[in-house]
Amino acid sequence: MYKNKITQAILLGAGMAVAATSFSTLAADVPEGVKLAAKQELVRGNGTEVASLDPHKTEGVPESHVIRDLLEGLVNQDENGNTVPGVAESWETTDNRTFTFHLRKDAKWSNGDPVTAHDFVYSFKRAVDPATASPYSWYLEMTTMKNADEIIAGKADKETLGVSAKDDYTLVVELEQAVPYFVKMMGHTTVKPVNRKVVEKFGDNWTKPENFVGNGAYTLDNWVVNERIVLTRNENYWDNDNTVINKVTFLPIENQVAEMNRFLAGEIDITNELPNEHFRRLQNQHADSVSISGNLCSYYYGFNNEKAPFNDVRVRKALSYAIDRDVVTKALLGQGQKPGYFLTPEITANFNPVTPEYGQMTQKERNAKAKELLEEAGFGPGNPLNFTLLYNTSENHKKIAVAIASMWKKNLNVTATLENQEWKTYLDTRRQGNFDVTRAGWCGDYNEASSFLSLMQSNNSSNDPRYNSKAYDAIMAKALESTSDAEREQLYIEAEQLLASDMPIAPIYQYVKARLVNPKVGGYPANNAEDKLFSKDMYIIAD
Repeated sequence: MYKNKITQAILLGAGMAVAATSFSTLAADVPEGVKLAAKQELVRGNGTEVASLDPHKTEGVPESHVIRDLLEGLVNQDENGNTVPGVAESWETTDNRTFTFHLRKDAKWSNGDPVTAHDFVYSFKRAVDPATASPYSWYLEMTTMKNADEIIAGKADKETLGVSAKDDYTLVVELEQAVPYFVKMMGHTTVKPVNRKVVEKFGDNWTKPENFVGNGAYTLDNWVVNERIVLTRNENYWDNDNTVINKVTFLPIENQVAEMNRFLAGEIDITNELPNEHFRRLQNQHADSVSISGNLCSYYYGFNNEKAPFNDVRVRKALSYAIDRDVVTKALLGQGQKPGYFLTPEITANFNPVTPEYGQMTQKERNAKAKELLEEAGFGPGNPLNFTLLYNTSENHKKIAVAIASMWKKNLNVTATLENQEWKTYLDTRRQGNFDVTRAGWCGDYNEASSFLSLMQSNNSSNDPRYNSKAYDAIMAKALESTSDAEREQLYIEAEQLLASDMPIAPIYQYVKARLVNPKVGGYPANNAEDKLFSKDMYIIAD
């Protein structure tokens, strides 16, 4: 069996007037001479139980891993992170404000119904509808899709959204501003389609296996909460003939040591993470299974900017400065992670950040400055600072939290009480603002700095630290309007400088993605910076 794969893509560039975007297909994903195993089943560790499988009601990475196999949007990514066709075969624009997508006529839902432009119109409107309460509705606002902001704010009807079906297979999207990277944004989970008939018939129960209808390479076969999610081939998927894996199982294992042990026992093919304390041993003893790649993600602690004493920039800076990022990245992690002094990772396309002043200090200098700032804010031996540090259940997150709490205690005599919550509860707690300081991570929704920096805008519903700066919002608004890559980069640098000055969050490190991958798994995309893994592009090699 051989697979065809789209390996060449012409992407829209900044300010480019494009008559049409077309692609050519080249054969052979499975290299010639590779013998495929008779049993094509893939087991993937997924870190935690998903909060939902509804693309308009999710906001996390674990959910996106599964939804990527179940639902297909207008575009996908190849193994190198290039944007390639999904349901849309091609697209065109002349001004980067109006985009026309031409949908493939052989795309079908798993129940056999055709996937049409009307499905995307319905889905986009559902995502911005306040009645849906999508935690990621802001994403469509960031595209500047016409009227998205007014609809989300409840000031306009969802029917006024700038999306329409010219016919069954032609989708037109109108933006309020030119966004040269708009097509890249269409690969995100929130803009994947749902089947209107099924959603309206079953309501929130549409994602149950017995009701589920999707348009991806796989469909939902079984879902046992906190145990496993099982997917099987969608025989109606337009490229089903070129899909090799027949069954995909996602396991919600929060303990990295347990996940490692199941991998070493042959029960898992791809883990979600590695246990940090076992990394060097695994690299020595199982080098052919250790995969390390750059990852478009940042790890940080968010301060509750609306809650005393974290509404005092001196307290926020003191806690941030006292974190020894070199200890975290080299001693605790040691897999190639970089210390973080800004929110946007250095590997982000067209972005070359400037290290802020505090990032250029020695740790001894930072500790001294932190102590000075905390005393200025009124904390000291007679009035010690005590607070709660929230993190989602994970041994790796716990180890980092314990280490940083120890740094705060040693350097500032500050006491941080650790509190862990399971994923869904943790997300709800953060969103409601019921925290002092919280662990957080952010992975780019597309490869551009705005995917990170938009997070701190006051109108972003994922801005859990509740940072509210008119100056910051103005910088980002200007960047969004700019058609110059150079000007946008300079504005992004200014935004990072303002974050370093206001310190609404404490950046800690830039991720790498380190996991265990069975050498028998072919097609694993080690060069995809956004870690977008499509099971349909992988295969199991025979012994």
